Amino acid sequence: MKMKKPVVFAAVITSVLSVTACKEEPQASAGISPQQYTDSLFAVMNADRANYTKLIVQRLGPKGAGAIKPDEHWKDIENGALLPAQMFRAGSEAVSKITDKFTYSLQSTWPINKQNAPKTALEKEGLKFISDNPGKNFYGEEKLGDVTYYTAVYPDVAVSPACTSCHNDHKDSPKDDFKIGDVMGGVVIRVPL
Repeated sequence: MKMKKPVVFAAVITSVLSVTACKEEPQASAGISPQQYTDSLFAVMNADRANYTKLIVQRLGPKGAGAIKPDEHWKDIENGALLPAQMFRAGSEAVSKITDKFTYSLQSTWPINKQNAPKTALEKEGLKFISDNPGKNFYGEEKLGDVTYYTAVYPDVAVSPACTSCHNDHKDSPKDDFKIGDVMGGVVIRVPL
């Protein structure tokens, strides 16, 4: 019995030759747009934030599970864990030590922590827009100092009862009627142009 050579073999050889040709003659690339760049960054941030909230904080519950307890004052208690907003800020601060190609922050028009309130006119406009238009993002440009930035604002949505109960029950929360799926604030990503 005679075996037929698989067609896959020819496809693999063709692919290898194509890759080799690309390595020898690199094509010029125009890069990606600022919107595509910020959309991609947000996709990663949003997935990480939602997963931390759902898979860690929600599972631990408000009293904690075992020895670990999510708490606003996590540094002051034994075996405390950061809340999702604190984890997000820690990530942002760590990234700022690595690169100046972008910055990001979690902001809200109803911040529990006042440092998370919008500071620029464009941030305020973006947070209002995403609150008034659920499911939509906001994009704009602003000049801060001598630098022009592409600024994108994405909705930060309540993904778990851990989000809504924490915000609704917090003594410093200016809003106490959040429900799952509500826009609670926004992720602001800023890229120098």
